[in-house]
Amino acid sequence: MSHKKVTKIGVLTSGGDSPGMNAAIRAVVRTGIYHGLEVYGIMRGYAGMLEDDIVLMDTRSVANIIQRGGTILKTARCKEFMTPEGRQKGYDNLKKRGIDGLVVIGGDGSFRGAQIFSHEFDIPCIGLPGTIDKDIAGTDFTIGFDTAVNTAIRAIDKIRDTMEAHDRLFIVEVMGRDAGYIALYSGIGTGAENILIPETKTDMNEIIASLSEKEKRRKLVNLIVVAEGEEFGGAQEVSKVVKEALPKADVRVCILGHIQRGGAPTCQDRLIASHMGYYAVESLLVGRSNVMVGVINNKIHYTPFDKAVKEKQRIGQEWMRIVKILAS
Repeated sequence: MSHKKVTKIGVLTSGGDSPGMNAAIRAVVRTGIYHGLEVYGIMRGYAGMLEDDIVLMDTRSVANIIQRGGTILKTARCKEFMTPEGRQKGYDNLKKRGIDGLVVIGGDGSFRGAQIFSHEFDIPCIGLPGTIDKDIAGTDFTIGFDTAVNTAIRAIDKIRDTMEAHDRLFIVEVMGRDAGYIALYSGIGTGAENILIPETKTDMNEIIASLSEKEKRRKLVNLIVVAEGEEFGGAQEVSKVVKEALPKADVRVCILGHIQRGGAPTCQDRLIASHMGYYAVESLLVGRSNVMVGVINNKIHYTPFDKAVKEKQRIGQEWMRIVKILAS
């Protein structure tokens, strides 16, 4: 890997927002300035790069943001960046400012764009995993995941109160289009009887049999947590099958939706975002490029973009065995 000295860097947030992105921006800006670099904020991700919506940042630009959800740089998806002409336009806007390094905070789509851009224009790019889904390989946690799980748990705990009061069966849908980690963690954390995730084939016959057995022994309060990308079609579809099979059950559906994206980041998300942001700048300074900064076993770990995107995280079957035993 060739060492290309950087003097001016850009930072952007791309794709879905996640709590902790602001902490990562803050760390990048202040670490860069500490090392004598000029740091530019690129608004609305790659869209801002193409539209020349780029601002010079100082330490005060990131004051009082570490506790805020969302992203002060805003975020957007940009189809034009997927074209060579679009990327050329973005490069021209960086070049006229002398920006020679990029920190991209986002998910797999953001990293794919950064990898292509870096190869085409020889601009070193470092990625920070900003996604609530924890669906990227090379890190134990992604920025925003812990906050999203805790948000889901608080919501489900409240739902449990009314479940208990009315002897109801609740089917709660959480985010997770391609990965079931939010469902898995929040389901185990709230004592769910069943957890349905994209990584595991859903056996509705087994679930109905289990609920029927519980109904016979008068265990009428049951919780099913469903990831939105679960193969059966989500909470509403699961509800239809359960209602048909168990007509006496008092079934309710709750879809948590975008509340999982917002809110003040937890301490863990602030810490890992700050840690990763610091090492993103350090990486550019030593000539590291086209890698994602992650944390494995509480140590910084670097994963090439293509590996982080292709391999994804994997949920072991032992987790589902744990769920089954604890819910019995």
